Amino acid sequence: MADPILKGHPPGRSWVRYQVTLALCVAAAISYVCRNTISVAESTIRSDLGLTKEQTGLLMGAFFLPYALGQIPAGLLAHNKGTRYCMPLFAMCWSVATLMFGKVATLGGLIAARAGQGLSQAGIFPCATSSIAHWFPISERAFPSGALASFMSLGGAVGVWIAGLMIVDERIGWRGMYLIFSLPGFIFAAWFLVWFRDRPEEHPSVRAEEMAHIAAGRTISSTTESESTPWWQLLTSPATIWICGQQFCRAGAVMFFSSWFATYLQEQHKASIPKSGFLSMLPLVGIVVGGITGGTVVDAIYRRTGSIRLSRQGVAIISSLICAVCIACALLVHDPIPAVLLISVGSMFAGAAGPCGYTITVDMGGRHVAPLFATMNMAGNIGALGFTVVVPYIQRAVGWDGVMMVFGALFIVSAFCWWMLDSSGTVFGQSISKSQGHNAAR
Repeated sequence: MADPILKGHPPGRSWVRYQVTLALCVAAAISYVCRNTISVAESTIRSDLGLTKEQTGLLMGAFFLPYALGQIPAGLLAHNKGTRYCMPLFAMCWSVATLMFGKVATLGGLIAARAGQGLSQAGIFPCATSSIAHWFPISERAFPSGALASFMSLGGAVGVWIAGLMIVDERIGWRGMYLIFSLPGFIFAAWFLVWFRDRPEEHPSVRAEEMAHIAAGRTISSTTESESTPWWQLLTSPATIWICGQQFCRAGAVMFFSSWFATYLQEQHKASIPKSGFLSMLPLVGIVVGGITGGTVVDAIYRRTGSIRLSRQGVAIISSLICAVCIACALLVHDPIPAVLLISVGSMFAGAAGPCGYTITVDMGGRHVAPLFATMNMAGNIGALGFTVVVPYIQRAVGWDGVMMVFGALFIVSAFCWWMLDSSGTVFGQSISKSQGHNAAR
């Protein structure tokens, strides 16, 4: 089978699969700059427009419902049309929505622009995980997954830091900030369309040695032929439920850093807007470090043991529980800098669990990685929406300490979901209707 695949590729080593990883990571970073900087701007937008916290909670949450509902349609589009054409389309659309967010003058207009960001970014990560399945052997998938998760947070971290400086600059303000943040997506879309290929055997820079390495450990067919997804088998699989459960809790918890964390610092620890922007960056940097480190560790454990349960589930369970402990310890500290440092250590371990979730969809998705990832990510963003919207009500009832306790508890529930998951085979093989599920797994 190798000869037809390798035909036309020169011999020797190439590393195009890591260039692909970098390209996908750049897309993630740009998208998170656009979506996460609202956390620093929240208090300023609220003051400028005379809004309540509940209203700005709805504004921040407006991203997540269309993002969640768009996951499966966007995942199907990526599955059928490929990443090369879909990713630039998504990038163009989210850039337009970001541009409009800086121009509209009413709460309704801002909500519409924010929802447009969410809908247009829904396909980024189904595209990315599908590409990882095609471009990487099973022993190397956690590293690109971890890098992808890290660059999300890197974009968010750099974005909130720069946002804190831009917002207080009278020449820019929060509106000018969004006009500036809309530009990189347009540039990326044009470059990606020209350079990227959906499969390594289609890319002119991939050499024979790299192609043989990828093909030897690839668990997804290299064929370009698409097939319909057996949704009933996917949605009725206990494995899908546990995968979605862990993502619902983990994404809901991590979203605190990108929504209310700056406001928490401003109100609980009396931090200024620039200081809250800088301190908000630290947990996101922790996620960056955790994602890269976690992906490397997961791959190393898999190469040593050959066990998906130990490498994916074991790392996710331990990391989530350590994160919960760090958050509990931060509640006992009243000085903002030590508290944020403790939370940042916890976020680093939360970041280490990120590549486990991404990689498990590649491992268990069979020929339907993008639809499985889209389903998981939809569940995660429903969790993110729910937590973002209810924070003002929790804070009003039990204060910011109560919010932090809920935040930590979500990681404990996520660890439980990982413990319950049976990671053998595919999600289709565990479905209540296995006949079609086995066909999908092949």
